[in-house]
Amino acid sequence: MRIGVPREIKDHEFRVSLTPHGARELVNAGHQVLVEKGAGSAIGFADSEYEKAGAIPVDSPEEAFAGDLVLKVKEPQPAECAMIEPGTILFGYLHLASSRSLADALTGGNVTALGYETVTDRANRLPLLAPMSQIAGRLAIQEGALGLTLPNGGRGILLSGATGVPPANVMVLGAGMVGSNAARLASGMGGNVTVFDIHPDALSPLEAIGIKTCYSSTDAIDAALREADIVVCATLIPGKHAPKLLSRETVKRMRQGSVIVDVSIDQGGSSETSRPTTHSAPFYVEEGVVHYCVTNMPALVSRTATLALTHATLPHVLRIANLGLDAALEADAGLRGGLQIRGGRIVHPAVAEACKL
Repeated sequence: MRIGVPREIKDHEFRVSLTPHGARELVNAGHQVLVEKGAGSAIGFADSEYEKAGAIPVDSPEEAFAGDLVLKVKEPQPAECAMIEPGTILFGYLHLASSRSLADALTGGNVTALGYETVTDRANRLPLLAPMSQIAGRLAIQEGALGLTLPNGGRGILLSGATGVPPANVMVLGAGMVGSNAARLASGMGGNVTVFDIHPDALSPLEAIGIKTCYSSTDAIDAALREADIVVCATLIPGKHAPKLLSRETVKRMRQGSVIVDVSIDQGGSSETSRPTTHSAPFYVEEGVVHYCVTNMPALVSRTATLALTHATLPHVLRIANLGLDAALEADAGLRGGLQIRGGRIVHPAVAEACKL
């Protein structure tokens, strides 16, 4: 099988969908790997490393998109959609619930698309989303702390506080992979952390290490928001829009110069005041509250994220390449969960509902 690896073109997106090690594994299995020149150079994966691994450097994105199987990190940008040939298998993060236009482009192009974010394992977890969620959760605190600084519109608060000065109040909505990582890091940095969730089993491990927890309800969230300095939105319903937990009226009642980090923005965001931002302009102020809503947060640490991503995705890529798509889907129920578009139709129920298709 021919496997294409185009260079990512989204704003400040320096991750690459396959490392030289991953390319070597595919080549050793008898496949042809086409890597667009410069795809990994920004994070230390030189074209020469891919060549040593047996991959073929190609000059243009069109050549990389000509593969039978095209590996992406982020969702195809409009210019890239036009390069995907009918019948191509596309494998990457898609997040179609927040982009009806992308859904229309891929269905209209007769592309078979699998989303990393809906592939499951035997325990019904999301193994290809997990490494990026772990990284995003930790970055949420790092960027939230930056948002609290005066130059970014914040209140001028140090997350950890100082001698005789209390730390920032950090509120985490959701105790999944993003939320638990955010809570642990914020606590380790000295923040006063409370995590909200409706599942006691998700809260228990955090409570066991001394992090405050609270059952999530409208009244509990509303009361805590009035004292919060950083709010991390970390909710997810696979394939669907993120639940709207913060209304505009609720945000208006927050402290001026407090910060919302909406990690759920890939799926539409959890606050009515959230809108997608980029690494070029990550912060904006709405209703007096600083917002950070970057849709590709892990790109801040692209090398770490690329290594973690390839470790997770490579077994699935090998299965598709070695068996062919139909046999791979038959053999792996979790991979079937990743199938979102086929034959010009959205075939994943949650995605179809979110896109109203």
